[in-house]
Amino acid sequence: MSPRWESDPNIRRGRTVVCNLHVHLVFVTKYRRGALTGQILSRCEDVMRDVCTQLDAELKEFNGEDDHVHLLVHYPPKLPISTLVNRLKGVSAHYLRKEHAAHIRRYLWGEHLWSPSYFAASCGGAPLAVIKEYIENQKRPE
Repeated sequence: MSPRWESDPNIRRGRTVVCNLHVHLVFVTKYRRGALTGQILSRCEDVMRDVCTQLDAELKEFNGEDDHVHLLVHYPPKLPISTLVNRLKGVSAHYLRKEHAAHIRRYLWGEHLWSPSYFAASCGGAPLAVIKEYIENQKRPE
């Protein structure tokens, strides 16, 4: 390892890439119905943590309320956000609807748990203004 690199567990290293990618995701229940309980949220976190592990990602933080969940995921550059989201929502909906069918059926009908939309924001590292200033101040050759 180069002496310029400090050991940091958040930095992923591959053959041709060094990266530190985090995404903040928010999933909302269908129709924003308050179908989630503490027990369901705990199971949802376990399922989503397993899904992330299978995709070589790491669920850093998880929490939610009765109608939505927030996730902070550390992911590799080979994993598209859309694939991550589809797998997280699909697998969690399958298990939660199967294991908590009676409760969820009181709030939601059909086969859906999550709204088809989601929120995703890149996060971590320096604020955009700092990065912009750093790029502007590069010593460009004449």
